[in-house]
Amino acid sequence: MGRSTVALIVALWVVPISIFVNLIVPEPYMDEIFHIPQAQQYCKGNFKSWDPMITTPPGLYYLSLAHITSLFPGMLLLQQISSFSDLCSTAILRSVNGVLAVLCSILIYETITELWPALDRKRATFYAVILSLYPLHWFFTYLYYTDVASLIVFLAMYLMSLKKRYLLSALLGALAVCIRQTNIIWMFFVACTSVIDLIMNHQRHRGDTQKSNVTIGEKTLISPKEDFSANPGFRRRKGKSTVDDPTRVVPRETAMSRSQLSGLIDEIQLILVQGWHLKWELLVSFSPFLVVLAAFVAFVCWNGSIVLGAKEAHAVSPHFAQILYFAIISAMFSAPFHFTLDRASSLLQSFWKHRPSSFALLFGASAASLLSVHFFSIAHPYLLADNRHYPFYIWRKVIRAHWSVKYLLVPLYVYSWMSIVNILGKTKSRIWVLAYFLASAVTLVPAPLVEFRYYTIPFFIFMLNCANYENSKWLLMGVLFVGVNVFTLWMFLFRPFHWDHEP
Repeated sequence: MGRSTVALIVALWVVPISIFVNLIVPEPYMDEIFHIPQAQQYCKGNFKSWDPMITTPPGLYYLSLAHITSLFPGMLLLQQISSFSDLCSTAILRSVNGVLAVLCSILIYETITELWPALDRKRATFYAVILSLYPLHWFFTYLYYTDVASLIVFLAMYLMSLKKRYLLSALLGALAVCIRQTNIIWMFFVACTSVIDLIMNHQRHRGDTQKSNVTIGEKTLISPKEDFSANPGFRRRKGKSTVDDPTRVVPRETAMSRSQLSGLIDEIQLILVQGWHLKWELLVSFSPFLVVLAAFVAFVCWNGSIVLGAKEAHAVSPHFAQILYFAIISAMFSAPFHFTLDRASSLLQSFWKHRPSSFALLFGASAASLLSVHFFSIAHPYLLADNRHYPFYIWRKVIRAHWSVKYLLVPLYVYSWMSIVNILGKTKSRIWVLAYFLASAVTLVPAPLVEFRYYTIPFFIFMLNCANYENSKWLLMGVLFVGVNVFTLWMFLFRPFHWDHEP
């Protein structure tokens, strides 16, 4: 069991389903009508050609050229093609995401084992396979979209930061931005959480050193000639450590104890004070991220917008309800971790008893966010892509069925965020959870378009850091993923959605 097993299992469904999709849907579909012709122009060496309707950078097209280049000698030897551009068919371009999906599953496995090193390989393999089935990632494996490439480069960037290889992480961050612009926010999130991790570890090591010095001092006073390393008292204390307990899964980033950090303000103060003391070390380690960030800011100033094409249709305008939609969709896809009677009861009681003001604020902010849709919708050219997306039918059949429906869902929005925060807070510091919320908000709120696939990266961050190791819940989530995937594939292949003007 391990990375090779994960890759093999994922390949066993990617290959046959890709063939099946290309047989039934051989022509470009939805946004492929923009991406595939653009990639084919690059295959012809026409790098100055650009479709003004494409909003994302050409990172995916360059990755596609690398993939096609690897296939070219073999296909030419077999006399299947006569030129390089002949390989740039719809099926071959879609296969780029198939290959990336298999590699992505390996990165998911590696990230799980890096975050939770005490987790056994069988469970890490099982969890990696389940996450590879995540519907919003799984479906776009078979189409030529930027989602799979964006996720794999993000995971590689995140993994390198966990391994403290910050220069390589920043370079991967630059590549991630070249695939999708909003990845600049996730690169900044990775850098910030790495800074938090470094400072927290430094503070924890200082605390451990002080405790060790005190303990040694006490032993010296009691028995100055005694070798403390052989003293049974020391072995007993070590024996009680959770690190030596093989049944306990120990997170890579251990949060500071509640007695040391009594609140979020304390954590922020600690980060600021310790960050100042470590300023030169942090500057040297994380300067590559600052270079990428500066380059991106320069690009936006030069381009006049964060998007490349269709600037009028994709103008930045606040859509605060996006953060609510993300919470409820993520909670629904990971329902076994959130929606049990005991968990709901204890979570609501805990929030109402210990944080009533936060509960009321979250409830009010949710209602205000939904209300803002009415005021800002005038500035939005459109909220939904077209009638071939799930959001179109959810919005038209459910949300717009009656004006009150969206507000009746407020308790569910509130509960979803409460549950997400509560789960992450069990293993992560408060400031880490705050950074996660802010990064999700900054990524989603400026986007007027409601697209569930925009939620993929924050969902994966949540699942990779949730530290829930109940196999039954992961199995239920896997069953949910498979059910959604089968239904979606069936609808896509045999009940295709059309524009109103299409036959």
